[in-house]
Amino acid sequence: MTHFSKIAFVAARGDTAEAARARLASRYGDTAPEKAEVIVALGGDGFMLQTLHQYMTSRIPIYGMNQGTLGFLMNEYREDSLIERLAEAQAAIVHPLRMRAVTLGGEEHEALAINEVALLRQTRQTAKLRISIDGRVRVEELVCDGALVATPAGSTAYNLSAHGPVLPLSAGALALTPISAFRPRRWRGALLGRNATVKIEVLETAKRPVSATADFNEVRDVASVEIREAPEIGLTLLFDAGHSLEERILNEQFLT
Repeated sequence: MTHFSKIAFVAARGDTAEAARARLASRYGDTAPEKAEVIVALGGDGFMLQTLHQYMTSRIPIYGMNQGTLGFLMNEYREDSLIERLAEAQAAIVHPLRMRAVTLGGEEHEALAINEVALLRQTRQTAKLRISIDGRVRVEELVCDGALVATPAGSTAYNLSAHGPVLPLSAGALALTPISAFRPRRWRGALLGRNATVKIEVLETAKRPVSATADFNEVRDVASVEIREAPEIGLTLLFDAGHSLEERILNEQFLT
């Protein structure tokens, strides 16, 4: 059990979240994020992702309270007993993906993704992709709308919508999932070890341009993208006792 005395409150834009921040800061005090022991993020899942990216290297645990819609990464919003909830919270360690994208012009771009790295066609033309794992070509030509690599934390987001597998945090795996695959029609993706390096090359780039997105960081007109986990970066998310991220991910597999 950890007792936090220096709390930073951050909020998404909007009257509801900002008003909640003001009330909580008045009640529990407010510390600058860089000096805090814990950050309380008020918003939805999108704002939680922004907060995690903003404080990626700070090693400060982040506890979300839902002021958005779904709130999969958030805890229930309640103003009472926050100190006790923080003290009893369960920690989940999340490692992001590192994307290195090379454009048709030869420019290199790096970005981190907590949920997924996704390649998507930019025009009405389907994309043609070649997929290699650890230097070995596994799919010579995938005709599709795109493909993505998801972390366990992100496996219930876009990956699940694309009919990819839900991954428990303890699985030590990544999901490689095609998006609307046309050929090979029966390929449904693959489960990869967390140490795998995925390289996706774009074929027929002039006719079939493709963009790559690491969470909300997009690179247009890519020629190739390399994706691997960044094990040196560990993000700590806090969840109320009995409502851990592991339990939430597991529960997603039994929803009908």
